[in-house]
Amino acid sequence: MSQSNKGNSITLLGTGTSVGIPMIGCTCEVCLSPDIEDKRLRTSAFVVYEGKHILIDIGPDFREQALRNQINKIDAIVLTHPHRDHIGGFDDIRGLNFVQEKSIALYANTLTWNSLKKQFYYAFDNLEYDAVPKVNLTLIENDIIDFEGIQIIPIHVMHGNMPCVGYRFGKMAYLTDVNFIPESEFEKLKDLDVLILDSLRIKPHHSHFSLEESLNIAARIGAQKTYLIHLSHHMGRHHAMQSHLPENVFFGIDNQVINF
Repeated sequence: MSQSNKGNSITLLGTGTSVGIPMIGCTCEVCLSPDIEDKRLRTSAFVVYEGKHILIDIGPDFREQALRNQINKIDAIVLTHPHRDHIGGFDDIRGLNFVQEKSIALYANTLTWNSLKKQFYYAFDNLEYDAVPKVNLTLIENDIIDFEGIQIIPIHVMHGNMPCVGYRFGKMAYLTDVNFIPESEFEKLKDLDVLILDSLRIKPHHSHFSLEESLNIAARIGAQKTYLIHLSHHMGRHHAMQSHLPENVFFGIDNQVINF
């Protein structure tokens, strides 16, 4: 696995949970906060690694996220799991298909791929209509993804009872929607500069790490810096809660660019 860090970065396109922040209809202090740090679209990220442009998940806010961050090229998409807040923007890759004049490489486990085909059946039913999202699938079946000269390492974790895939790119790893990391996978998380980690709320949850659990995992992995994502409004306001975190742990912010 290449360790060069020239130009490597991850942009946090969204850092919110499945309903985003503010949540429709909610009048809590977080949802009514005027601070830009408390505005969170659904969780997704854009990685530039060894010259390749890679999207992690493609949620229902993808179009807005891509326009905000001037994403004009995607070489590959890697999916974590089949929940709607992580694949709901799939149709919006059509614009990139048009511009790039080709299908986009897509990596997913079998569960996610089967769900994608059901939710976006019209893209895979071989009708004559051509204006559909186009991808070339590679199922994740082993410990390394080889994509056009770079290596991406899948991290196999659990999201409640659902298998979920995190990813390591060089010195950075991305783990969203997780509440359990098998012992075998911690070996893949050694010597990180940057860890992006799920942390839903303060109280325990059946399928996400709570804040305390996230901090314990972050301490065990020992990355130089850890950024918490997939935050709900139950986590509290950004500025108030940041002061309670260790000095090398941060709440992620939408549109934040992190070099690694």
